[in-house]
This record gives sequence, structure tokens and C-alpha cells, in this order.
Amino acid sequence: MATETRSVREKFNDTEKITVNLGYVDLGRIDLIVQEGFYSSRSDFIRTAIRNQLTSQADVVTSSMARHTLDLGLRDFSREDLEAVRRAKHKLHIKVVGLARIASDVTPELALATIGSITVLGALQASDGVKAALAHLIK
Repeated sequence: MATETRSVREKFNDTEKITVNLGYVDLGRIDLIVQEGFYSSRSDFIRTAIRNQLTSQADVVTSSMARHTLDLGLRDFSREDLEAVRRAKHKLHIKVVGLARIASDVTPELALATIGSITVLGALQASDGVKAALAHLIK
């Protein structure tokens, strides 16, 4: 079974939409900075602020990932990968910071037979049937 992990930013152009509630004063300050031309939009400012905060906390993130043995980036699980796990009579314990994708041709039965637990800090992409079958395993 191939285990390839790639950086989401370098290899995958998808994003996850989030909602942030801000007070009027903070929002006004952001708008002023955008108006002055430091950022192209509110979203640009918020993305930059988040990246800067993540950079300043990089040591904490790195040590936590090592402690929890997490993969960073994009992690794909194909039908072939899961069939190999089933033949080996093993269970996967998926731990990803970024995006975990379970191929669309993976059946809920195959997923249940081969996945012991899922921890995804980011996003999980899988068919609705697979997500429903694994719901009790997702942390």
C-alpha cells in the first residue's frame, strides 16, 4: 500500500470555507487596513493573520504532530489501499492534519472492515455512505 502525503498548499487548490464572527470595532479596523491598501480584502487580511499565528506557533504544532503521529497535508485512501489492508487483516487508524480523502469507489462495507479510527484536523472527503458508516469512528 502506497502511503503518500503531500502538502495541501503545494498540490491541492481546494479550500474549506469557515465563518468568523467579529465585533464591529475589529471589523472596522480590518476595513480601514483594507481601505488603506495593505490587503486586497477582509479575507486576505484574515488568511494572512491566521498564517502568521500558525507560523508563530509552529513549534507547538510540530511537537504535537510528532506526539500524536499525525500526517500533514493531503492523504488519499484508494479502494486498492483499503483492499490491501483487508487482505493483510489489519485496521487503519487515520490521523491527518489537512485533508483526508477516501476514494469515491470505496464502499461503506470496505471502509468499516478496514478503518479502525479517524482523526482529521481539517477536512474529510468521502461519500455520504462512507461518512455515515464511519461516523462512530470519527473523532
